[in-house]
Amino acid sequence: MYNVSFPGFGLNFDISPIAFSVGSFKIHWYGIIIASGLVLALIYAYFSAARFNVDRNKLFDCVLVGIVTGIIGARAYYVLFKLDYYVAHPNEIIMINNGGLAIYGGIIGAFLGGCITAKILKIKIFPILDISVLGFLIGQGIGRWGNFFNQEAFGTVTDLPWRMISENTAMKGVHPCFLYESLWCLLGFVLLHFLSKKFQQYAGQVFYWYLVWYGFERMIVEGLRTDSLYLPFTLFGNDLRVSQILSALILIAGIILLIVNRNRKDSFYDNYRRKKSFKYGKRASKK
Repeated sequence: MYNVSFPGFGLNFDISPIAFSVGSFKIHWYGIIIASGLVLALIYAYFSAARFNVDRNKLFDCVLVGIVTGIIGARAYYVLFKLDYYVAHPNEIIMINNGGLAIYGGIIGAFLGGCITAKILKIKIFPILDISVLGFLIGQGIGRWGNFFNQEAFGTVTDLPWRMISENTAMKGVHPCFLYESLWCLLGFVLLHFLSKKFQQYAGQVFYWYLVWYGFERMIVEGLRTDSLYLPFTLFGNDLRVSQILSALILIAGIILLIVNRNRKDSFYDNYRRKKSFKYGKRASKK
């Protein structure tokens, strides 16, 4: 049980990582919240498939494989950058119930699994990626609240009005990094959803927008966190945060890809918008 407060707003909560128990089996809020984000992402993907010219059945095959490879990737990424510990404790490598899942590893694993499945099913990869990143934003925006219940993924000490205090922060006000990322991802979902409906010109464009949007935020917020994974070497005498370096590279890659493809157009997206405009215009005229 944690007592969590946001003194700048006069808010105070008593929270527990455990939602309820069935006998000796404990159900954690983290798992419930992650599952809720996943379900909402799947619902969104189901109703958006036609807009991206994707077969729903094949899309869900990609998603199911991506979920499995995402979990594997999240654990592998975490273990890789804490290799000294897990070499000494190899029996704990598969014990994900004790924590240790890295979001970037999950994203990379999900992308690889989904893309390989799309290739096998002979469907275009970029529309799958466009839908997937919108789903990721939903899942990340909601899933980060699991960190709140676990009282983890917070940042350095601050006196800002929205600082968070709990037993896990040594009763000091800290940056609620989970909140920053949650709000950024949910805002990103709203923005990219709107852009995909009104301004998308080609398959893959939403994916590139996501690289820029998420890469920028994670590069900044990762610098505030106190639980970062670090590269096993230093540069110019400084320790390097893995996710911060990766985020910077993703941000740069996204910008370059958007610039290189700035004149690219796909007739499918123009035709789809025209059909929707005609459809709603026809309905309005009947009224």
